[in-house]
Amino acid sequence: MNEFAVSTFYLFVTLPDCEQVAARLREHCEQAGVLGTVLLAEEGINGTLAGSAESIERTLAFLRADPRLAALTDKRSQTSRQPFQRLKIRIKPEIVKLGLPDIDPATMAGERVDAQTWNRLLDDPAVVVIDTRNDYEVAIGSFPGAINPATDSFGELPAWVEQQQALQSRPPVAMFCTGGIRCEKSTALLRAQGFDQVYHLDGGILKYLESVAPEQNRWQGECFVFDERVSVDKSLQTGTHRLCSGCGHPVPRDQAQCSACATPLATLERDD
Repeated sequence: MNEFAVSTFYLFVTLPDCEQVAARLREHCEQAGVLGTVLLAEEGINGTLAGSAESIERTLAFLRADPRLAALTDKRSQTSRQPFQRLKIRIKPEIVKLGLPDIDPATMAGERVDAQTWNRLLDDPAVVVIDTRNDYEVAIGSFPGAINPATDSFGELPAWVEQQQALQSRPPVAMFCTGGIRCEKSTALLRAQGFDQVYHLDGGILKYLESVAPEQNRWQGECFVFDERVSVDKSLQTGTHRLCSGCGHPVPRDQAQCSACATPLATLERDD
């Protein structure tokens, strides 16, 4: 039985009073019984929260009551257990760290495309498709034909872009990530570098899996998520991975040891 709603959301918007927003949100979440992680910065908000369906709806309504956050949308999934152990609301310099303060996704991001348009981009041989997530995320699932930058952190992406021969001619580029936030910022990076045709998957992988018909679903494997579920499958149900206690990478439950650091399966923390 799926008793908890999991809401993932972000919005690039100017929040010079982000500390005050954080304090009000913390008080609301504590009263509503909602757990999860929310990052706030002067550039916006980024979070994943879980609770009852009613408490999640009330929390989103609370956020949208701020006119600056009225456009906030979320990606929703269900789970039978609370995927967070605590509430964390933090102030950061960036809500997703790229390390380039002059990049403004609110005004510079590429064109958002829906699931159907995304499938057409996947089929277009002229389009370079880039998975903007980290290597350990890409390892358990991605779209067919997508380039893996093999980064350990999002902040490594600008240097990778500079070095890619396939991008030197400024071809059409389509970028994606888990919930949309990293590809929105990375498309802003490309547009700042003179790319004219830059697209990103609206709402990321999670929105794609939520909205696309099963017979049109091009996703392969599972999608890493930043909560205790570790991964979700094509139906947004809890996947088959757990985190290695040695290196923090996702490990299939039936694997004998972590392929990244060779930690034996017997020493991994079990959640059953």
